[in-house]
Amino acid sequence: MPVRRFSCPLRTPGRPGPIRPAHPRRAGASLRSAAALLIACLALAACGPVWNDPYPVAERGEHILYTAFTERPKHLDPVQSYSEDEASFLYQIVEPPLQYHYLKRPYVLEPATAEAMPSLRRLDAGGRELPANADPAKVVRTVVEVRIRPGILYQPHPAFALDEDGSPRYLGLGEADLRAVRGLGDFAATGTRELEARDYVYQIKRLAHPRLHSPIFELMAEYLPGLQELQAGLVAATKEGRASGAAAKDDPPGWLDLDRFALPGVEVVDRHTLRITLQGAYPQFLYWLSMPFFSPVPREVDRFFAQPGMAERNLTLDWWPVGTGPYMLVENNPNARMVLARNPNYRGDAYPCAGESGDAEAGLLGDCGKPMPFIDKVVFSREREGIPYWNKFLQGYYDASGVSSDNFDQAVSLTSQGEVTLSDDMRDKGIRLLTSVSPSIFYLGFNMLDPLVGGGASKAEKERARKLRQAISIALDMEEFVSIFLNGRGLPGMSPLPPGIFGARAGRAGMNPVVYEWQGSEADGRPVRRGVDEARRLLAEAGWPNGRDAQTGEPLVIHLDTTPGGLGDKARSDWLAKKFRALGVQFVVRPTDFNRFQDKIRQGNVQLFFFGWNADYPDPENLLFLLHGPQGKVKFNGQNAANYENPEYDALFERMKAMPDGPARQQIIDRMVAMLQHDAPWIFAFHPMSYSLQHGWVLNRKTGAMVRNTMKYQRIDLERRAAARTEWNAPVTWPLLLVAALLAALVAPAAIHWRRRETATAAPGAAGSGARGGR
Repeated sequence: MPVRRFSCPLRTPGRPGPIRPAHPRRAGASLRSAAALLIACLALAACGPVWNDPYPVAERGEHILYTAFTERPKHLDPVQSYSEDEASFLYQIVEPPLQYHYLKRPYVLEPATAEAMPSLRRLDAGGRELPANADPAKVVRTVVEVRIRPGILYQPHPAFALDEDGSPRYLGLGEADLRAVRGLGDFAATGTRELEARDYVYQIKRLAHPRLHSPIFELMAEYLPGLQELQAGLVAATKEGRASGAAAKDDPPGWLDLDRFALPGVEVVDRHTLRITLQGAYPQFLYWLSMPFFSPVPREVDRFFAQPGMAERNLTLDWWPVGTGPYMLVENNPNARMVLARNPNYRGDAYPCAGESGDAEAGLLGDCGKPMPFIDKVVFSREREGIPYWNKFLQGYYDASGVSSDNFDQAVSLTSQGEVTLSDDMRDKGIRLLTSVSPSIFYLGFNMLDPLVGGGASKAEKERARKLRQAISIALDMEEFVSIFLNGRGLPGMSPLPPGIFGARAGRAGMNPVVYEWQGSEADGRPVRRGVDEARRLLAEAGWPNGRDAQTGEPLVIHLDTTPGGLGDKARSDWLAKKFRALGVQFVVRPTDFNRFQDKIRQGNVQLFFFGWNADYPDPENLLFLLHGPQGKVKFNGQNAANYENPEYDALFERMKAMPDGPARQQIIDRMVAMLQHDAPWIFAFHPMSYSLQHGWVLNRKTGAMVRNTMKYQRIDLERRAAARTEWNAPVTWPLLLVAALLAALVAPAAIHWRRRETATAAPGAAGSGARGGR
């Protein structure tokens, strides 16, 4: 920036000349520039938050919810998608037959596209129907019948567009037809049709498609054996390069028309009814009917996307899911922005009128009975770094945010009793804190095949190993771990079952008596972790007094196998080593890359490892199966990474998994949990807690990890949001005004000097001219 507005002095040779100001026009231009800058500053000051608003002007005042995503979705095809990052999008677009009630806890299933809850008939070997409380061992088949609500329409889509003669408009497309196509919006025509039962059957068949690799195929094939048969037929057809039977002339080459293949056990009863026959008793199947794996996929959509040239343009179901849900994906740029817009064909189901205790006081029932969705559009922006995400939330440009370790102290404070409250800054902004315990468990697992921590063949060796595991379980203070490394965002585990899952006990009944003891009265007491002296006693009884072999004096060494970024991080490793030193035990971390770590787990070449599990559905079976013997990792390649085997536990599990919730099931679960606490194959580390912040203008938002189709329930108070954004983003104009004033101060002396000189020159000239004229 120049600091002087004067040119170099002009001098006539041999004659001193006066120092002159800049050319008059330059001075005038400077004045005009300064004035223009001043006017611009004042104009910008009147524009409110326009200066830093990251969204287009055209979006202001619209019913749009703004949020962010950090990881790009890998799959949006409902047959493949199986991650939380993808669920945020997919659950708003596609609709399985069932859904979870938005407000009720514990979680309750209810109809979504289904007309009512599915009917279940349990049949014995003779085909006779059994009562609901019948012994699961007698159930040979379970018949599930789902009636779909008539009149539900798909979102507008070019796959449904028809010519005047009723034939598909966009079928048999060639390269020339697709030359100008880069997205679905480039197709001029769209159409729709009614949801039918055959669309659900078509999707169930897609689970067996050999090119799609559905992550639940193996599990579903246990209960739907026809899937194995179907997959074999599809593999054969793929190898032959044709589908069974004569293909239609417009069918894309290589496309497998699944309507040409039968799936034993799954059938269309009529236009709006499908019937699924399961092998044995599997009551948890209803939970699967609330997941996108069982959402409808129309045959014509599958055929539309299978045309040559589509995949090269990212025109696939994996990129553009199609559904009957409240929203449809209209913009997919996973590196920057993804946008969901209201489905104009959505039926507008009603907001719930009932919930759990406290929902009415929290304002969650104010929209009872009103048609949904309330929001017209949901804009997801990609945020790779936490700080920009957090700053935009504080500016009001994101409507909600999580709480990371980086901003935890700014957002949340802990009372002396350990209660979590919002900080004053957050409260002053009208921000609300929502907390919930996730249906998850993180644990340190002992490999029960390891001779040291799992024990040998004899009963005495097994008992020594059990006491060793109990001692370590006591010594590794999970309350301290959660406080230090998770900012208190976790609930120390007593068993594999998190709160909110049937079978999980609260209070003294749910306490792990091996690790904790109860202090205080039955009603007002609390569990307190046993001291390190108790751990040392158990260690000595295990044959390792003070961490040394009682016979040889050799030190006890415990190895933790982990991956970089896990418990092998230095701070966590140092904490673990400190806890083991208190027992006199040596601790060694063996970090490896992820693939090598997985190999060691599969082969049983580990001693201690750190794992976690998120429940797929709110049933104890989905957590207790992690310690079921037939799920052993080494023997059966299952999910039981600890390779725990207990015949009594396994027998109880087989009974419990197919039972309905009730006192009899609770009694079995209590016995199973007590066995796990005594045997200690896991250190039940913690159940993570979800902390979420939302601005006060976001209404009807309730946390719940199982409920993922949440966008249709939420509402935005637009006036309140606009006012807050204006207040929090008021432009700071005084630096610009100061610069303008300095510029004016620099230019003013030159302008004044020039003006005086012009005035002085003009006056004598005028007088002289008058005298000459008078002579």
